[in-house]
This record gives sequence, structure tokens and C-alpha cells, in this order.
Amino acid sequence: MAAFDILLSLAIPALILLHLLVAPYTKVEESFNIQATHDIIVYGTPTRDIYQRLSSRYDHFDFPGAVPRTFIGPVLLAGIGQPIITLVGFQYAQLTVRGLLGLFNAVALLGFKANVERAFGRSTARWYALLQLGQFHVLFYASRTLPNMFAFALTTFAFSQLIGQPDEKTRVWRYRLAVGNLTMATAVFRSELAILLITVTLYGLVHSHISLRGIIPTFIVFFTMSLLLTIPIDSYFWQKPLWPELWGFYYNAILGSSSEWGVSPWHYYFTSAIPKVLMNPLSTVALIPYALWNDGTRKQAQPLVIPSLLFVAIYSLQPHKEARFIFYVAPPLTAAAALAANYIFTRRNKSLVFLLASVAIVGSVFVSFSLSTAVLVVSSLNYPGGEALWELRNIVTSSSSDLQTVTVHTDVLSCMTGVTLFGQHPYLPGDPRPANEITFNYDKTEDEGILRTPSFWEKFDYVLAEDPSKVIGPWETVGVVEGFASVELVKPNTPSKDDVESGQDRVFGRGALVRKVKDATRALTGGWWIGPRMEPKIYVLRKMREGKARRAVTE
Repeated sequence: MAAFDILLSLAIPALILLHLLVAPYTKVEESFNIQATHDIIVYGTPTRDIYQRLSSRYDHFDFPGAVPRTFIGPVLLAGIGQPIITLVGFQYAQLTVRGLLGLFNAVALLGFKANVERAFGRSTARWYALLQLGQFHVLFYASRTLPNMFAFALTTFAFSQLIGQPDEKTRVWRYRLAVGNLTMATAVFRSELAILLITVTLYGLVHSHISLRGIIPTFIVFFTMSLLLTIPIDSYFWQKPLWPELWGFYYNAILGSSSEWGVSPWHYYFTSAIPKVLMNPLSTVALIPYALWNDGTRKQAQPLVIPSLLFVAIYSLQPHKEARFIFYVAPPLTAAAALAANYIFTRRNKSLVFLLASVAIVGSVFVSFSLSTAVLVVSSLNYPGGEALWELRNIVTSSSSDLQTVTVHTDVLSCMTGVTLFGQHPYLPGDPRPANEITFNYDKTEDEGILRTPSFWEKFDYVLAEDPSKVIGPWETVGVVEGFASVELVKPNTPSKDDVESGQDRVFGRGALVRKVKDATRALTGGWWIGPRMEPKIYVLRKMREGKARRAVTE
């Protein structure tokens, strides 16, 4: 069965990369890190006229975000990724740097799995892998340049040190490593992880796994190292004295400003986020509770579950909640579920109850894989901005226009759903380009007053817009990129809705593919269809030349 174990291990990085390829574009939450990585690769780190060069070239001076974020992640991705990008070509730069982050998180998950096998046995590690591979959110977000996912590897390495019951000397050493990893994750990437650091430390103190005398020096060393890393680097890139996560803590915890992005009920993480992240329907309602209740698994499960759930409980006091804020607890909770799954499955021949439970567990693995696949397909339809930019570049470069320079305005929704600097500029400055290559210039103006000025629009050749009626002047609609709206059930004899004037030909991107799949499915099923319902998201507009009539889009 060694081949099966190798296959399970390889499946973790393979599925992370598959999720990246299926959904290669990014959203606004990822924008700071992906744009910063681009700027470091393209413009480097100047040593003269630093402020003038950074402020005139780097994106974060124009779009700083609500709070300043650390450049540590982008520096690592750019530094490691640059030789690979030189080899494969800059047009694959975004995929490369995201792939590196995904593989880094895959290594952390594989290390966690290895410790599960070392402490609990190979069969438990297999169940851990099967349950982990069915979790869409961890696999999908592993390559996404969110601060949470830079911290995820560190927290996963930390939790891997809490697995098993080694001898006292080894246990103390491993607890110190866990505290060190959590300290770095807190100080550099996500300040709220101080809660997880506290819950892990308190659990270790209560159960005499470690003493304060062993914890405090470790904390001081790693905290000092983290500050010596983040403050100089981030002060350089932001051009002011700065510890980003202190600003983030002040903004979110002291001012409570994160509530401006939405408020969720106190129980959201327990009733919605954790079941959604773990994906397997039995993990939260049966396997984890059983692992804590059963005498044969309780001691192994408690160090993984109790600090995790305490972290979630305390963090639930923060009004603004998102599932990605608690991704860190997915590996330890999954390991606890694996303990229960293995305990039940190895006793399937001892009683009818264990046999039926084993059948249910195996079935739940297939269900979670199916759900994860379906959610991946749907999620890949949520990046109309990235698709629209891709289609626009294809339209312009394949047209017979004599334009050598094209000026494009991208609206807010386009920038929030996939337009990045990597997508805008697929070549490095100074790199050899194809003959007659067209130069693209982009504008991201958001000011409503400026956008209502007719003269503002005169300088553009193309526009990517959510609402064409807000684009002033003579424009023609080249096409539209659709995005996911909901899941629909279409019955036989129900006419298809024509979203665009001439049907499929004017729908770009994955919306056109969904239409083809829908039509083929209905032809095979006698008119039935259940699947994504798409709706127009981003219109590709081209400035009308004299003598041309405007083409309308009707819904």
C-alpha cells in the first residue's frame, strides 16, 4: 500500500495546483500582495532616490488599502519566483508566484500529515489525507495571496508539533517550535493569531506540557526576530516607520473599523464557517465529537481540538467574520476527525453499528469530493474582470486596427474580479516583444465626479464596465463577460433567455462555455438542466469611429 500513500501525498499539491489552473484570476482581497509581488519583480528595490522611485512606480502608493500590509510575503514570492519566471516567461508570472505559495502551503500540509502518521499510524494519516483532499476552501485558497494564506503554513507547522505524546524533552522542544511559528505568524502576517498563540500556550500550561520559563524566552526570541524582519522591510517599502500588524490590530480591534465590511452573528463560525471549511458533512456533527468522547481517541484529539475551538470562540467576539479568518483550524480539526474515522473503520467487523458507521464515513468522503468539485466549478465563474481583460487583449491584438497604443479604462468591478498588473502587462519592460506589438495603457479612476465628466472618456479606446450607461460618449459593445448568478433548474420546453442581441457569439469567456454545456446537456436530457445561471457582469466597450452605428445590447 506504499503506492497508495504516495498517491495521497502527491494529491495534495496536485489538487492545489489544479484549483489554481481552473481559477487563475484573483479578487480584491488578494490584490495588495499580488500587485506588490509584480512591482518587486518588475521595478526591483531602488537604493537611490528611493521615495521618488517607489512612489512613482509601486501600486500601493496609489491604492494603499484600508490598512498597510506587510511586504514580507511578496518579497519571498518575488525572490524565489524570479528565476522561474525568467525560465518560463513573464506571461506566466502570476501563475508562477501563486503556484509557489500553493506549494509552500502544500509542504506544510504534507508535514502535518507526516506527523499524523508518525504519532497515530499510517491508517489515520490516510483518513486525514482523504478528508483534507475533500476540503474545497483549503485547496482553493492555498495559492491565493491573502495574508491569511501566508500565515497558514506557519500555523499548520505549529499544529503539527502538537500531535502525539512524545517524551517530555521532545514535547517541550516541539511546544517551543509551535510557539515560535505562531509568534512569527502573529507579528508578521495576522495579528489576530495572538489569540491562537494564547490558547495553545494556555493548553500546554494547564496540561503541564511546558512551563512559562520555557515559553517566555522562546516568545521573546521569535517576536524580536519577527520585528527585526518586518519593521525594516515594511518601513522601506512604505517609506515611513511601520509595523503593519500593529496598524491592523489598532484598525480592527481598537477602532472596530472592520465592522464596516459587514457584521455576522456570534455563532457564524461554529454554525456556518467550520462546517463549510471542513466540507465533509460528518466531520463536525459526528467525527470530531466522537473523537473527543471516545476513550481510545480523546487524549490524542484534545490538544488539536481544544485550542482550535477556544481560538474560534474568542475570535467570534469580533463582529466582522469571514471563513478565511479561521482556515488555520482546518488541519487540526481534520486530524481529530481522522482519528475517529480510523477508530470506527478498523472496528467495522466487530458490530453492525461500526459497519454502518464505516459505510457512512466512506460515503461522506465521496460526497465531500463531489461537493468540492461542484463548488470549484462555480467559483471559477466569479472572475469576470480577469476574463474581460484577457478577451480585450485578444480582441485588440487580433484586430486590423492601425492603433499602436491602446488606452483602456477598467472600472471598479473589473479590478475587484481579476484585473491585475500581471494581466495588464504580460511582458517585462525591455523584454523582446512580437513585431508590431500594441502598447496598452490602463486607467483605474474611481472618483464619481471625474467619471461623470464627458471629457474624461475622450482619451480611451476601450472600456471594461459593469454598467455601460455610465460610460459617456459614443461607444459600441463588443461583447460581454458573464459571471455566476445562481444555480438554476430548467425544465423541458422552457425557452432559453437571450442575454445578448446575437446570442452566443457575443458572450465571451466562460459564460460562452457554460451556454454550450447547457445546450448540449438539454439536448441529451430532453430539455432538463441544473447548473450555473449566468448573468452579464463586465461589458467590453469600444469607442465608435465616425460613420459607425452603435450596437446595442439587449437582455
